Amino acid sequence: MEKIKTLRGFRDIYGEEVEKLRLIETTSRKYFELFGYREIIIPVLENTGLFIRSIGDTTDIVEKEMFTFKDLSGESVTLRPEATAGIVRAYLETGMFAKERVSKLFSIGPMFRHERPQKGRYREFRQIDVEVFGIDDPMIDAELIWMTSFILKEIGLEKYAIEVNSVGCPVCRTNFKNIIVDYFEAKEENLCDDCKRRLRKNPLRIFDCKNKQCKEIGAASPVLFDNLCDSCKIHFYGFLEYLNTLKLNVSINKRLVRGLDYYTRTVFEFISNELGAQNAFLAGGRYNNLVEAMGGPNVPGIGFAIGMERLAMLIDKTVKKATPQFFFAYLGDRAKAFIIPFMERFIEKNLKLSYLPQAKSLKSQMRYADAIKADYVLILGDDEIEKNIIVVRDMAKGNQFNIPLDNLALIQNLSAFLEK
Repeated sequence: MEKIKTLRGFRDIYGEEVEKLRLIETTSRKYFELFGYREIIIPVLENTGLFIRSIGDTTDIVEKEMFTFKDLSGESVTLRPEATAGIVRAYLETGMFAKERVSKLFSIGPMFRHERPQKGRYREFRQIDVEVFGIDDPMIDAELIWMTSFILKEIGLEKYAIEVNSVGCPVCRTNFKNIIVDYFEAKEENLCDDCKRRLRKNPLRIFDCKNKQCKEIGAASPVLFDNLCDSCKIHFYGFLEYLNTLKLNVSINKRLVRGLDYYTRTVFEFISNELGAQNAFLAGGRYNNLVEAMGGPNVPGIGFAIGMERLAMLIDKTVKKATPQFFFAYLGDRAKAFIIPFMERFIEKNLKLSYLPQAKSLKSQMRYADAIKADYVLILGDDEIEKNIIVVRDMAKGNQFNIPLDNLALIQNLSAFLEK
């Protein structure tokens, strides 16, 4: 019988990578709370129209990458390829915009894109998404980057760069459109078929094309940054001043764009050369017109997303356990009877204790303890019971010592006892 395997681009995650993902999530939650963000949980499945309307029908995501299908009622639905559209929908549908002057939200969960699978980029991936509604001041743009720097510092990531740019507003883009169309029309025969179509519908999308030849053509083109309106210039340079006040080192990349139509003004990426050509692990920007475009009031917004798997690849240290891992190795039925009382005491003290209910030998139990990376093994047999002791083996140091079996205080506070 043929084995059932995971679908292409999907995978199981376990072991050390799970610990790294958990570290990223736990650390992020800590700083989100300190900066005043609240969690929102949105559906994985949405109406397809939501993404066409928000992301843009000429983007690579909508054109090529969405998992879209019809449900049993015939409605077109899509597994979410990103979270901002769903959060904006929730912001409007729940009436949050009418109840709160400012909304600071975050969401954590899986996204889905039908891309060619490669290391760090899978068809199912996890993102941490952060959104702020109701503030147009560039101070909040800088605050998002500042908050992220705390998260990265705590998880031990030091080697990364921050690139920033402004993609202007509808006024800038209207003025710039004729300039960029004239440039690309002169080179149209060398553009890919997608970019030839984008040239008519949305020429700025050409800058986000992954085709090598299109990228080379775009590398010498005029840039929107040099054609910003006065209002966008004031906003961007105010943003840079705040970054300087916060002592955050960034570089201006005038060709930095985002792959979604809704971005305006500030855009930014956190990049690492260790990730290869697709080197961004965090990206975001401002979208002042998106809420209104989706049927809501004129409310400014800004946000970013962290690619959790990509960030986990950059964590080169072993994740330190929050509490030690203990394993109870026993010999004989008399010792086995201690399992439940021990478990009760350890759980009361939030300590981790594992055991094998059908253990055969001490040797096999020790192999298992080593396999699960137990920090300490508690060893109990008839001899120890007679002597009223239990043996504690330090797996890292390879030494062991005895503690009284009937001293419940030492059992309950074993972690503190071992540190002495």
